Amino acid sequence: MDSLLAGMLISLLPIIELRGGIPFAIAHGINPLTAFIFCTLANIIIILPIFLFLDYLHKHLLKIKPYKKTFDIFLKRIRTRKKKVERNYQTYGIIALTFFVAIPLPITGAWTGTLIAWLLNLKRRRSFLAIALGIIIAGIIVTLATTGIITLFRLI
Repeated sequence: MDSLLAGMLISLLPIIELRGGIPFAIAHGINPLTAFIFCTLANIIIILPIFLFLDYLHKHLLKIKPYKKTFDIFLKRIRTRKKKVERNYQTYGIIALTFFVAIPLPITGAWTGTLIAWLLNLKRRRSFLAIALGIIIAGIIVTLATTGIITLFRLI
């Protein structure tokens, strides 16, 4: 399989995402800029299907009484807290979401960011842009770190 395609597929996976896709592609001889662009785009593309999947799955799971009861309690608690600071949520929540996704650690990527935006019922378009910006920032950090580490090992 082509190393770039493999890096892109890794970038689609939950938890690993582009934090694994970019280093994989670069380690297999792909130009760092090319790896950054394609792995980042792959990670951004997955946001919309995650939103759609959460909507679809949630709609069907609501038919199961224990799920509905538990989720209603959970959502009520989250959204009650959110209403107290509603005005700030739409602004600072989006900024916080961007920085959360930008941290290049496992479980802080597009999948979790999308789940958080969905749970908090943040506006989709703004959430998409915030998550995409966070992915771009994380991609830059991962690419720079990966090329720096590879350069360091070549010097040793």
